Amino acid sequence: MRVLAQGALALVCATAQAAPAPPPSACAQWLHRLPGVQAKQCAAAQLTPSGGHSQQGRPLFWRDVQPTGNAPTPLRVLVVGAMHGDELTSASLALHWIALAEKARRPVHWRFIPVLNPDGLLARRPTRVNARGVDLNRNFRTPGWEHDAPLYWEKRTRKDPRRWPGPAPLSEPESQFLHTQLESFRPQLVVSIHAPYGVLDFDGPHEPPQRLGHLRLDRVGVFPGSLGHYGGVQQGMPVVTIELDHAQRMPRDAEVRSMWNDLLRWIDTRLIPPTRKN
Repeated sequence: MRVLAQGALALVCATAQAAPAPPPSACAQWLHRLPGVQAKQCAAAQLTPSGGHSQQGRPLFWRDVQPTGNAPTPLRVLVVGAMHGDELTSASLALHWIALAEKARRPVHWRFIPVLNPDGLLARRPTRVNARGVDLNRNFRTPGWEHDAPLYWEKRTRKDPRRWPGPAPLSEPESQFLHTQLESFRPQLVVSIHAPYGVLDFDGPHEPPQRLGHLRLDRVGVFPGSLGHYGGVQQGMPVVTIELDHAQRMPRDAEVRSMWNDLLRWIDTRLIPPTRKN
C-alpha cells in the first residue's frame, strides 16, 4: 500500500509540474509601462485574452462593454490603443475610457483593444514598430500598396526604420488581428489613439468632430497602408484618430473626460439615429 501511495503521489506531482502556468494578466504585463494608470484601475478594466497574439506570441487583450437601452441594433465602436508601442499614453487613455464607457448608458457596443502592439510596448526601450520592425499603421491593404507603400517609405521617409510598412500588406499578426476585427465586428466607428502630435484627425464619411477636448481637427491626409486610409477611405468606416500631446505623460483627468464627452456628443449627433436612443 505504501508503494502504491508513493506512486500515486509521484504521479500527482508530475502532473502538477507538467501543467502549464496560466499566462500573466494584461495588468501584470503592462502596468509598469502605462503612465497615469493605477493597479486598481487596470484590474477594473477586466481585460481578457482575445485569442490573437503578437509577433512574439504575447496575447492581445480586449474588453467589450455592452450597450444599454432597448435599441435592437446598437452602434458598434472599436477603440484601439498602442498600435505604436512607444505611444504609451494611447494605451492608458483606452483603459481610462473603458470605465467611462461602463457609465455612458448609450446604445453602443464598445470594443476596446488597449494595446495592439505589446511587443513594442514591452521592448526594453518601447518602439513604434512591432517585433519584426514593421509600422503596423502602414501595413493595411490599400490600393496600390505594393508600389506606393515601399515608394513612400523610400522617398518620403528616407527609409526611416520606424516607418517600414513591412514586406507585404497584412504581413503581421497584429495587423491581421485588427483587420479580422474590422471584418467580423464591423464597427461603425473606429477610434484610433496615438501620440504625440496634439491634433485630431478624421477619415471617412460623416461630418467630422471639430474637437475632442482641446484637440482640434487638423486633417493630415492619408498614407499608403494606414488604418485611416483602409478603414475610412476604402471601407467607408469613419476613423477618428486622436493624437495626444505626449506619449509618456497623460492629460489631466478633466481633459480625459472632456475628450470622452465630446466624442459622445458627436456620436449622439452624427451616428445614433433618434430611434436608437430610446
